[in-house]
Amino acid sequence: MRKCKHMDIDQRLDRLTERHEALTQSVELLTHDVHALAGTVEKLRAAVSESAGFINQLARIAEIHERRITDLEGGEPQ
Repeated sequence: MRKCKHMDIDQRLDRLTERHEALTQSVELLTHDVHALAGTVEKLRAAVSESAGFINQLARIAEIHERRITDLEGGEPQ
């Protein structure tokens, strides 16, 4: 901070402008990354939703098979 005391107003404005430009560039890069991640998250959400549907279908198939086996054995399910 002591360095700023020895700078004149033009130097300070130049330094602030440089920092502002660097921050602007960082924000632009982060915005791009966030948009890319949002697309990835949406794809993952769709994959999880599809997988949940498949799991539910398999659970129904397993339940049907369990009933069939129980019926063939002539007993009650445990």
